[in-house]
Amino acid sequence: MSVTLSRRQAFKAMIGLGGTAASALLPSTAHAATGAEGKTEEHPAHPIAPPDAIAMLYDSTVCTGCKACMPACNEANGLPTDTLLSGGIWDMPMGLNSKTKNIIELYQDPQSDEFAFVKKQCMHCLDPACVTGCPFGSLVKQDLGAVTWNSSLCIGCRYCEVACPFEVPQFQWENWNPKIVKCEFCYDQRLKEDMQPACTAACPTGAVIFGKRTDLLAQAKERIAATPEKYFENRVYGEHEAGGTQVLYLSSVSFQKLGLPKLGTTSIGHYATKVTSVLYKWLAGPALVAGVFGFFIRRNWERHEAERREHEKKTGFPDQL
Repeated sequence: MSVTLSRRQAFKAMIGLGGTAASALLPSTAHAATGAEGKTEEHPAHPIAPPDAIAMLYDSTVCTGCKACMPACNEANGLPTDTLLSGGIWDMPMGLNSKTKNIIELYQDPQSDEFAFVKKQCMHCLDPACVTGCPFGSLVKQDLGAVTWNSSLCIGCRYCEVACPFEVPQFQWENWNPKIVKCEFCYDQRLKEDMQPACTAACPTGAVIFGKRTDLLAQAKERIAATPEKYFENRVYGEHEAGGTQVLYLSSVSFQKLGLPKLGTTSIGHYATKVTSVLYKWLAGPALVAGVFGFFIRRNWERHEAERREHEKKTGFPDQL
């Protein structure tokens, strides 16, 4: 079935969309600008996790690379398998992407027998730079610490990709209406139902476990104290990196070899606030202009429509615009 639009219908739709977009943009941007400037005190250099903050602890020395966590994650989040490289046979992602929120990767030194597995997903930072960098509040740090994404507020600017030091948020390049894809701790699918994330529930060896951050940190340090020769630098990655994360790591090899960046203890969100406070301040001006234009365009269009209806009423003939 084909649909034909008259010039009036097309123009009306175009004006309606423009006015709505402009009017929607202004309050959101104003809110973001105010938030960025007003949240300076909410982004301390060294944030403290709430007592009930949740977390994952991944011990690379226990992981066998079975990848059971990957299909469990896909099923829980309704994600398709990434079979492009396998010719449509099995799930074989090269890294985190628009179809993969959680992945097991292998580090192997070609010059020696050293190897280790690593699980990668959103780190759920205590003060996430992606949340600070998002101009419309589509990324939110929930009470227990999960960083979630709201599609209705996202404009696809991809600031979160730029801000994240772990390169976690992924963009759906293949879709006409792309989304940001990242681990959300199974917040809507499982946490709200008092269930643990799908990946920790599926792990057969206990390489990744779920619980309170304080408890998991204590357990990680107990493992180090029991067998210090087993762990790299006898420390827990994520305890202090980037101000602290809610995904913690233990490893027998350098964390950088596993692809985890070397970061200071200062919150990335603390740094990001200084950038966004300036950015959103200057963005508010153009948004205000767009809102004013949208208001006058809509008002003039409504006046035109009233005159058109009056013309048809008097003459009995439609105004052809």
